[in-house]
Amino acid sequence: MSTATLDRPRVNSTAPFTARPRPSQPAHVIRDDAEAITVAHRLAAEFRTESALRDREGLLPLSELDAYSQSGLWGINVPKAYGGAGVSYATLAQVIRILAEGDSSLAQITQNHLALVAHIGLDGTPAQQAELFGLVLQGIRFGNAFSEKNSKNVAAFETTFKIEGDTAVVNGQKFYTTGALLAHIVPIVTVDPLEGKGYLAFADRNADGLTVLNDWSSFGQRTTASGSIQIVDVRVPLSRLVPVAAFDRPTAAGAISQIIQAAIDGGIAAGAIAETIAFVKNRSRPWIDSGKETAAEDPFTISAIGDLTLRLHAAEALLERAGRAIDLALAEPNEATVNAATLATAEAKVLTTEAAIAATNKLFELAGTRSTLAEHNLDRHWRNARVHTLHDPVRWKYYHLGNYHLNGVHAPRHAWS
Repeated sequence: MSTATLDRPRVNSTAPFTARPRPSQPAHVIRDDAEAITVAHRLAAEFRTESALRDREGLLPLSELDAYSQSGLWGINVPKAYGGAGVSYATLAQVIRILAEGDSSLAQITQNHLALVAHIGLDGTPAQQAELFGLVLQGIRFGNAFSEKNSKNVAAFETTFKIEGDTAVVNGQKFYTTGALLAHIVPIVTVDPLEGKGYLAFADRNADGLTVLNDWSSFGQRTTASGSIQIVDVRVPLSRLVPVAAFDRPTAAGAISQIIQAAIDGGIAAGAIAETIAFVKNRSRPWIDSGKETAAEDPFTISAIGDLTLRLHAAEALLERAGRAIDLALAEPNEATVNAATLATAEAKVLTTEAAIAATNKLFELAGTRSTLAEHNLDRHWRNARVHTLHDPVRWKYYHLGNYHLNGVHAPRHAWS
């Protein structure tokens, strides 16, 4: 651990934070699914090294994020027609799960970027697709200015724009802006007050009037820097105003957003199980009544590890199944294929949530009291699972699944379904 590492900017700081520089050279372009998975494993191993330190000290992952976006993984769902790999969404989910096992905060920073890349493909004009996909392949990171803290619900937006010449002038406030602090471009969800239609305004991170605050204070997913944004007369060229219309017709947009969330939770579960196994084998003592020489020989511990592994593998299988359903919905968009993708992804989200909560709870039960010591910072797994699984409550997933199978009612089409 170097002094330079500890000198990094920290989360929830009042110190001014300027926009990150754009990459000095183009990002690597990943060519296929196999390469994406290989790169993900390499980066996850690197990210895991100081993940506990970054969480404990609240250090923003600046160099790690640069390595991540330059690796080409931020462009893997750019269509092949525009120079990307156009990977299967089963592969994309596997990539995010692998990365989240290394550091779930870094994996989450990508979530909105990848969903936005998909949205550009669904709602952007050919000219917008050519420009924005080109930027992604160069290594430009999209942030997120979507949710609002004080609106009636997650789909109610008070951020609006007016048109002046060839420019949209945007005003509003945003919260839960994962990725925006460290982005190069911040897409803002904004509403035309006259027609009530939603748009994405792709604003430069350093645009006048756009202030991204480093005020994320959650106890979990700490280094995502998911704070707030103030938007005062931010000017965005009309050419970068993309309609939000994908939910008005059958598309896989909602399922794409959700499968990435589910993959993050699957990665948290995998990381916690790996930490549990390592701690039990190397640090824990056997319980006095077991009669065993090592904690790893305790029959109840062995059984619990088997149960957790089974749950994780079931969740991973549903992630792959959901990814294939999304691929089909993209290739053949209609009510049936989109609903099937939505429900398959909902099932994956339920199981990854349950696996993450179970694994991060069992970690301490199986590893013992010494696993709670601050020096290990293993509670970060539970904190991360508890916070991230609050994204899109699974109680509603059960409802939509049951309502379809019992009553034939399709799941709603939106980013949280």
